[in-house]
Amino acid sequence: MQALLSVAPGGPGTLELTTLPEPFPGKGELLIGIRAAGVNFPDTLIIQDLYQIKPPRPFAPGGEIAGDVLAVGDEVTGFAVGDRVLALTGHGGFATHITIPAATAIKFPDTMPYEDAACFIFTYGTSYHALKDRAALHSGETLLVLGAAGGVGSAAIQLGKAMGARVIAAVSSQDKADFCRSLGADETVLYAGDVDKNAQKAFSSEIKDLAGPLGVNVVYDAVGGDYAEPALRSIAWAGRYLVVGFPAGIPKIPLNLPLLKGCQIVGVFWGASVLRDPEGHAKNMKNLFGLYEDAQINPKISARYPLDRAADALTHLSSRSALGKIVVIMPKREKVS
Repeated sequence: MQALLSVAPGGPGTLELTTLPEPFPGKGELLIGIRAAGVNFPDTLIIQDLYQIKPPRPFAPGGEIAGDVLAVGDEVTGFAVGDRVLALTGHGGFATHITIPAATAIKFPDTMPYEDAACFIFTYGTSYHALKDRAALHSGETLLVLGAAGGVGSAAIQLGKAMGARVIAAVSSQDKADFCRSLGADETVLYAGDVDKNAQKAFSSEIKDLAGPLGVNVVYDAVGGDYAEPALRSIAWAGRYLVVGFPAGIPKIPLNLPLLKGCQIVGVFWGASVLRDPEGHAKNMKNLFGLYEDAQINPKISARYPLDRAADALTHLSSRSALGKIVVIMPKREKVS
């Protein structure tokens, strides 16, 4: 098997493509032949030791995979060789093979390509949990999405529209705004790269103009930094501010704003929620597959990289120029049966 390994803390340039023995599934495990792996922001952090999870080295990044069951370990039921599965792995996905606990594998529809499956669970799982479970978004409300052209942001646009919301997409360039409109965003707003106090006020005013006099009901913040406060200032009475991620830095929020707005600041830690509420997660995944089958959601993949160029995929994602999802494609192999 081949794997792109992190051998020392650092950026994508520190990763090394390595040949390793093929693993064997232990009790309760599946051996998966990976077909595709999604590229997500935590992958850029984990190789720098900046993520909550710090696996022992050497390890392969890549926390989201889709592939085929190649072998079934002892005491595993419900799976057979040849099953098409997706899984969140935390790490290890930038490789041709991986062993995972059978309990973490999810079968996906035959109509879903491996690439879509590899880009599905992390972004849509996060955004659906955020909008449905944490914000209780309902039809007729206004949703503001920060970082709307990225993986979780683009998923939030599609899910917001599927849930009947009016969606405002906040992005950093016109090409990203055009991309968000192609996903169904009703309105778009551009923010500057460098945000001083004047730029913050202008950004907040633009959002308020688009949202109308009542303001934004739900803010989906996958950016953080200096964009958070102006977004919060645009929120409606009893609005919900979803804290999703901080690629622009961890913001400092004046706590008088939640008081004056009567609003909630709500944390979104989807990974922990999956562990704490597996039944709720299973129900959400069933709903998401249904939305996919109904063509209401569909991963928008803008770039594909072979395994030997997966480091470039991480560099591309880190540049914050990516639209939608990036996926790593494994070398072709024969279909499993």
